[in-house]
Amino acid sequence: MRVRKVRLATGGISVQVVGGGHDYKIVKHVGSTNDEAGILKLLEVGYQFVRKSEKTIPLFPDFDKKKGNDIVSMSKVDFVELKYSFAYEFLEKYYKLCGFSSLEDKLLKDLAIIRIVEPCSKLRSLILLNKYFDIRYSKNILYKGLLRFNKLKEKAEKIAFEYAKKHLSFDFSLVFFDVTTLYFETFKEDKDNFRKPGFSKDGKHQQPQVLVGLVVTKEGFPISIESFEGNTFEGHTIIPTIEKFKNTHQIENLTVVADAGMLSFDNIQKLVSKNIKYIVGARIGNLPLKLIKELSGSLNKTEGIYFQVETDKGLLICDYSTKRANKNRSDRKKQIQKALDQINSNYKQNKRLRFLKETSKTTSILNQDLIEKDELLEGIKGYYTNLKDQDPKLIVSRYKDLWHVEKAFRIAKSDLLARPIYHFKKESIKAHILIVFLSLCLSKAIELKNNKSIKTVKDMILSVPDITLKDNITNQTYTKKLKNNYNQEVIKQLQY
Repeated sequence: MRVRKVRLATGGISVQVVGGGHDYKIVKHVGSTNDEAGILKLLEVGYQFVRKSEKTIPLFPDFDKKKGNDIVSMSKVDFVELKYSFAYEFLEKYYKLCGFSSLEDKLLKDLAIIRIVEPCSKLRSLILLNKYFDIRYSKNILYKGLLRFNKLKEKAEKIAFEYAKKHLSFDFSLVFFDVTTLYFETFKEDKDNFRKPGFSKDGKHQQPQVLVGLVVTKEGFPISIESFEGNTFEGHTIIPTIEKFKNTHQIENLTVVADAGMLSFDNIQKLVSKNIKYIVGARIGNLPLKLIKELSGSLNKTEGIYFQVETDKGLLICDYSTKRANKNRSDRKKQIQKALDQINSNYKQNKRLRFLKETSKTTSILNQDLIEKDELLEGIKGYYTNLKDQDPKLIVSRYKDLWHVEKAFRIAKSDLLARPIYHFKKESIKAHILIVFLSLCLSKAIELKNNKSIKTVKDMILSVPDITLKDNITNQTYTKKLKNNYNQEVIKQLQY
């Protein structure tokens, strides 16, 4: 059954309840009137009669009754589509909160948003923008956009910097730096000579890649990103990145924290010459055996004490951890066993084993000197710094915060699928990296504000869809945000 309005010859409106098949058998004459308010009252009486008769409830209770029936029989309804306006509104608000709206590029914004929802290639992103949000772009608009995005990179970094200053109490004095590698969907060489094979952190050493350096705050919020040719040595990335960052923002006293891969005597000299303080991981296994024995004896497998010594790379600080020692011991045991298995095997592996020492092309023995050194360094980690007046405990603590940038890379690679990259040209590759940077900024802002992972938040916002149904009797479509106790609670939990 449904309620209908019929215009009478007298000019008034008759309200009827009809049912049956195509002949629309009249079930009840509700009444007639020429008054607009009276018509609405008669319609409501008719709706109440249908609800009582069929034991139904209005699917869209706030539907405009002037336009038609608010009673929809589910047997006569077709599902049309789901859209996710709430998810878009939520992510767009964070885009504005971060300040990126001032970039004034809607395509860039939408590509950054859809990468959080469902990361994929740019062409697929166009399909998903339509699928999730009813937003349409042509391929031509996409390609033109990729060419102009790079002009917005420096402005985007300044915006991220200002957000960190305003919302994270970023004091400019301490940043964290690390690099990663991004591989490509295809092995095809490019003409720009930007995609090059090199040491891959994903184990794809023979494939083209690019190197990406990321600067984050102590909370892990990204504030600068740089890309380099794939065969660039990671140690050659820290100076140009940090120097550019320091000069751009005119920071006088800056301390950078980085891992051991950034360390070289040349890099340290350049950092010092540019008045940049550093805390860098130390590869203490490369130290002379005499010094290793000295620091091992001084620490004496005791937590809470620090070994300090001046070196040509700055002040070396070492500490001991029981947890680290247990892991080192377990790893060494496994590696020794692998070496023994290789020694006792007739099959020679191509993979180089740590504690294996070749005596000829066909024979190998355990490297006892290396095992001894590893035992002496069990549980010990070292750090180089030129902050000589600082508490060593603070130095170590700051270095341990380096996990924030490592987590940022994990989000970029896992949640945002920064690789594989589907582009060939240098400009498009850099545009892709900028999109990932913006998505990463949004993700971290959301995580910090909601104290939830971006994956959890994404699942939450996608649990509040808009459902569109079609009434096959009236041929009208109804779109309504799907509300239930669960997703209403979801909305309450989110900060936006």
